[in-house]
Amino acid sequence: MSSYRKAYLLKQRYAARMLKQRGVHGIGVGFKDPAKPRKGAAVIVYADAATSAAAGRKRGKAKSARAVVLPAKLKSAVPVRIVRTGKFRKHGLDGLKFRRRIRPVIAGYSVGTPNVSGTAGLIISDKDCPKSRYILSNNHVLVNENTDRRSPTLQPGGADGGTLPRDQIGVMDRFVRLRKTKPNFLDAATSKPFRRSLLRPEYAVFGRVPGYVRTYKIGDKLKKVGRTTGVVTGTVESIHTDIQVDYGDYGGLGTITFKNQSVIRGKRPVSLSGDSGSVWLTRCGNLAAAVNFAGSDEGRLSIAYPVDWFMRVFGTRVASARKCQLNSPGRGNKQKFMCVQPLSGKIIKSLRPRKCRTVGKKAK
Repeated sequence: MSSYRKAYLLKQRYAARMLKQRGVHGIGVGFKDPAKPRKGAAVIVYADAATSAAAGRKRGKAKSARAVVLPAKLKSAVPVRIVRTGKFRKHGLDGLKFRRRIRPVIAGYSVGTPNVSGTAGLIISDKDCPKSRYILSNNHVLVNENTDRRSPTLQPGGADGGTLPRDQIGVMDRFVRLRKTKPNFLDAATSKPFRRSLLRPEYAVFGRVPGYVRTYKIGDKLKKVGRTTGVVTGTVESIHTDIQVDYGDYGGLGTITFKNQSVIRGKRPVSLSGDSGSVWLTRCGNLAAAVNFAGSDEGRLSIAYPVDWFMRVFGTRVASARKCQLNSPGRGNKQKFMCVQPLSGKIIKSLRPRKCRTVGKKAK
């Protein structure tokens, strides 16, 4: 039985090389057999349906131009499971209840700019100012083309009929700039309301979110509400996944790389256009777990990162009347590499959020 530590270290070693192959979109760590978790770990490769696997050190040894070349040392050291899927894309424009106007705004509903609709993932506050209120969502949902130009926040978003000035509730406040040539870790931004009363710390359908988990593991069952797919459930299929996401012409980014992401699989679509920014919750307890920002073409795979990363980078917490509830990471080598890991201090420092140039009206 292969260990998760061994699978993780091999993924770290070969991910960059494999992502350069045509038709390969991601490489991470998951179960060898999802139906039988006790069989141990495997390296998971996300690749086009037209590809086939071939072992070899060089591309020339592949059986065809579309073969996935598995380095001989990788294939001999741990099981490798190839998951067929198309490209992963950011989802920000294009479901019916959650597209309507709602006041005060709660998590799970449409939000965006005059041109785009995504999802308000959570209502959060600064750690040192519990009475403050912000919307947690994605950069490509709340930000003007990945820049610090002033970005009005509409609810509902522009793709759902939201217009200026009638539906503007605030402005983008801070964001993490997406990088074209360096690895990315989170697609994240916050919006500050004109008035605190415009936001209510509640999550559509599921009600109050008492806090967030610092970690989750392969095989965990999650749930969420998104602007397009509505109420859905999913299972964490892989973690530590290095993945390429197509942003199209947004900010001139094209296809960019994200490191150590989570892939969450649903039995039906769980991440379609407009679901970007939605937050996965634990099946029991309604604790925030992961932030969705992209998905496969058919929507059955959600690409997400731990909400703990967002909270640490932005210095925030779930807005709540009670003290934030946190679950600690698993202890011991056996659990460590089955669980998502916190960002290092060095990475957090490199991801320091940028402020919007003009914050507009002050929140009260």
